[in-house]
Amino acid sequence: MSDRPATVDEYLATVEDAQRGALQALREQICTAAPDAEECISYGQPAFRQGRIVCGFGATRNHCALYMFSNTSLEPFVQELKGFDTSKGTIRFQPDRPLPAALVRRLVKSRLAENAASKNKTGR
Repeated sequence: MSDRPATVDEYLATVEDAQRGALQALREQICTAAPDAEECISYGQPAFRQGRIVCGFGATRNHCALYMFSNTSLEPFVQELKGFDTSKGTIRFQPDRPLPAALVRRLVKSRLAENAASKNKTGR
């Protein structure tokens, strides 16, 4: 039997309470922004797929994170992300200082558009 979670709920059961609450709220925000996306586990982390991976999230000992699975997806949001620790396609945050819901919605919608544009170019 694998130690890796097979579902998002299994993953969330492994994180501490404060992080679980923050990640559950993030999960709901992503579901609202991408209602046609399906939950999955990718690279051992909860993720959302709509044709391609849209985004994912996770927790470490020191923070929670939203993973955009793109090197360019955060560029339009640089000003809004000031005060959060970012790198390439990752936004790290503390459970008691989560990402604003409106920002999550815009990030996810932008990523969906990015995936659609990429699909149109490649046909996949």
